[in-house]
Amino acid sequence: MSAMIRPFHLHIPEAQIDDLRDRLARTRWPEPETVDDTSQGPPLAKVQALCAYWQDGYDWRRCEAILNGFGQYRTEIDGLGIHFLHIRSQQPDALPLLLTHGWPGSVLEFRHVIGPLTDPLAHGGRAEDAFHLVIPSLPGFGFSDKPAATGWGISRIADAWIELMGRLGYERWGAQGGDWGSAVTTMIAHKAPPGCVSIHLNFVMYQPTPEEIAEATPQEQEMLASARHYDQVLSGYAKMQGTRPQTIGYSLADSPVGLASWIYAMFQDVSDSDGKPESVFSIDEMLDDIMLYWLPNTGASSARLYWEARASMSGGASSAPMHLPIAISMFPKEQVRISRRWAERRFTNLVHFNELDHGGHFAALEQSASFVAELRSGFSSLRRS
Repeated sequence: MSAMIRPFHLHIPEAQIDDLRDRLARTRWPEPETVDDTSQGPPLAKVQALCAYWQDGYDWRRCEAILNGFGQYRTEIDGLGIHFLHIRSQQPDALPLLLTHGWPGSVLEFRHVIGPLTDPLAHGGRAEDAFHLVIPSLPGFGFSDKPAATGWGISRIADAWIELMGRLGYERWGAQGGDWGSAVTTMIAHKAPPGCVSIHLNFVMYQPTPEEIAEATPQEQEMLASARHYDQVLSGYAKMQGTRPQTIGYSLADSPVGLASWIYAMFQDVSDSDGKPESVFSIDEMLDDIMLYWLPNTGASSARLYWEARASMSGGASSAPMHLPIAISMFPKEQVRISRRWAERRFTNLVHFNELDHGGHFAALEQSASFVAELRSGFSSLRRS
């Protein structure tokens, strides 16, 4: 491993945990919503229950031990410190795989798939299913550094990830992503670095053409309706972060309840949980993710990725033809989905496409077994090519 890569051991001072509990104890709550559903946002009672446990029952040291147990590292790329998990399989022929999270995700989004992907023999797989995993925190997220100037958009992150895989000594590797991780992974594929053999996406950023809208099948019409619902009802957070990230950043930095409700809303709205995220995620899992925004104070810096992406994703390589092999898994409660027919028009080398029965936006965390199976299938034909 390169000397430029340093082990990273996480230990948050107890004073920061005490400060969090004190802030939670002094919360000034709003009045309850005036509806009996989630149309105005997360219900007061749900957020109060989440934060009561956060204050008195949550154990950060448990989460800290999980992260340290995976193997954490940092390296500087293009002037920015990057935090990442690096877990090598014991199988010598394992395929290196880059996994990229999005917002409001984190490296912990992949916590349940790390074992099955790196040690398939212990999880119902075959030795040839093994992966070495590289799981970085996006710039401005988690324990990666926060950009101090503009310019860290999707293309620059893709370049940084290509550099990271080379720095780790991987000459042949795959990449996977959902949410913003999908955008970064797709950009890597457009750049087609010599080492990247294929990508897998569980979310595809695309715009249907007027012809596709006019000729949509009943299934595609439902996909279009879902995307409209997301845009018109659920995407307020994205519009705020894409236009005024600094404005919302003050609330996310100063108020743990503000941050928790902002992120909890996503677990509520875009998971396969019928608006009841506690039925899909444990309270600890949601709070572990929230803590990776609260402790390093990355509410504003992570929100700025939306602002950066408005410029960095317009035109350029992201709209060019892609010839690299691509595998796509569509989970039914993903709000923005693509059909096989539409995918085939956009990707000339679609090697795998599957529509799952269950799961939403946080596929690796919601449906870890299905997610693992999809990655095994998606990369199976490329391991020896």
